[in-house]
Amino acid sequence: MRLIFAAGAHDMTLIGNALVALVAALHIYFLVLEMLLWTTPFGLKTFGNTREQAQASAVLAANQGLYNGFLAAGLIWGLLHPAAAVALQIKTFFLLCVIVAGLYGGISVSRKILIVQALPAALALAAVWLAAVWLG
Repeated sequence: MRLIFAAGAHDMTLIGNALVALVAALHIYFLVLEMLLWTTPFGLKTFGNTREQAQASAVLAANQGLYNGFLAAGLIWGLLHPAAAVALQIKTFFLLCVIVAGLYGGISVSRKILIVQALPAALALAAVWLAAVWLG
C-alpha cells in the first residue's frame, strides 16, 4: 500500500513540475511577443493593435515582456533548485506572482488573460502543493 502512495506522490511531483515548466514556457513566449514581435504583423494580430498603437506602446510592451522574462526565470530557478523545500517556496512565490498578474490583467485588460495566464499558474500551484502535502 505504501508503494502505491509513493508512486502517486512521485507522479504528482512530475505533473506539478511539468505544469510549472509550461507556465515558464508561456512567459518566455510572452517575452518574445512583447519584446520582439510587438510591431510585427503577428504581434499586431495577436494583440489587436494597429501599427500606430503598437509603435506608440512598444517601449511599454518591451518593459512588460521583460517582467514576464523575470517570472519565467524565477519558475525555472524553482524547477532547478536542488533543495526540495526551497524549490517549493520559490515555485510558490513565482506562481502566486503569475496568478496575481493574470487576475489583474483579466480584470483590467481582457478576460482571456485569466485563461491564458492565471489558470495555468493556479493549476501548477495546486499540483505543486498536492505533491508537497502528499510527500509530507
